[in-house]
Amino acid sequence: MRPGRFLSLLLSAAKAPLMIGGQAVMEGVLMKSRHHLATAVRKPDGTISVRHRTERSFAERTGINKVPFLRGAVILFETMIIGFRELNWSANEALGEEEEKLSNLELGLTLVFSLGLALVIFKLLPLFLATIITKSASGGNWTLNLLDGGIKFLIFVLYIVLIGQMKDVKRLFQYHGAEHKSVNCYEASKPLTPQEAAKFTKRQPRCGTTFVVYVFFISIFVYLLIPFGVLFWAKYALRILLLPVIAGVVYEWTRLSGRWYYKSLLVRAISAPGMAVQDLTTREPDEEQLAVAIKALQKVLYEERKKKRPGSAVA
Repeated sequence: MRPGRFLSLLLSAAKAPLMIGGQAVMEGVLMKSRHHLATAVRKPDGTISVRHRTERSFAERTGINKVPFLRGAVILFETMIIGFRELNWSANEALGEEEEKLSNLELGLTLVFSLGLALVIFKLLPLFLATIITKSASGGNWTLNLLDGGIKFLIFVLYIVLIGQMKDVKRLFQYHGAEHKSVNCYEASKPLTPQEAAKFTKRQPRCGTTFVVYVFFISIFVYLLIPFGVLFWAKYALRILLLPVIAGVVYEWTRLSGRWYYKSLLVRAISAPGMAVQDLTTREPDEEQLAVAIKALQKVLYEERKKKRPGSAVA
C-alpha cells in the first residue's frame, strides 16, 4: 500500500460509522463509544446493574486524537485508567458489598504496581533470558530481538493459559466472549438479542489481545534501533522509552484492521495470529452473559441516539 494511501485511510477513520469498543469486567461488560461509556454487571440477586458515564478524553480535548501514531499511546493509557475504574465498580456490584470503593489514590497505586509488574515480567525477564542465550550462541542484534520477542510471546501465552484455569477468570473470559459477540452482532446490523448474538464469532479484529500480540511482533523491529553494544540496563530503559512508539504504530494498525478485516484478504491474513490467540482469552458465553453485554451496548447506543435527536439534552 502506498504511504499516501495509508495516511488517507488513517485520517478518514474518524469519519467512519460509530465504532464501539469494550472490555470484560467482574460479572459484566464495559462498552464504550467516543463519548459514552456504560458498564453492566449481573448482581447476586440476578438483576443487571448499569452505570453510564460521559467521557471526553484528554486526547480529544487536546486534539491529539487527530494525530496518527501519536494518539495511540495517550488513548491506550486513558483506556487503561477507565478499565481499572470500571473494574473496581463492577467488583463491588458483583459481590454485593457495601464497602467503600477504592479511592483515586488507591486506584493510581494499583495501576502503577500493575504496570511495574508487567514491565518486569514482559520486559526485564525476556531481555535477561534473551541476552544470556545470545551471548552463549555468539549472536547479534537480530538474534537478541527475535529471542526477546519470542520469549515475551511464550510468557504471555503461558500466563493466559495458567490464569485461565481459575474459576473467576474463566467467567471473565466468558464475558469477554459476550462482549465480542454483541459488538459483532451490532456491526452486522442484526437484532441485539442474546439468541442472535450467540450466532456470531467470539473473535474481534479490534480486541486488546490482538493488540498485545502485535506489540510483541513490532517490538522486534523497533528495538533493532537500539545498538547491540549498549549496556543491559540502558537497553532495558530504551525499550521502555520506545513503548509509546510501538503502541502508536500498533494502535493505527488495529484501527485499520478493524475497518478492513472483512473486506481484505490481506488484512485477514496479517491479523490471523492475533485473532487465533483470542481463543485463549475468550470463552463461549451463555445467554445470561450475552444479555449483560447487550444491556451495556444498548445503553451506549441509546445515549448516542439521544444526543443526536433535535431538542434533546447533550450529555
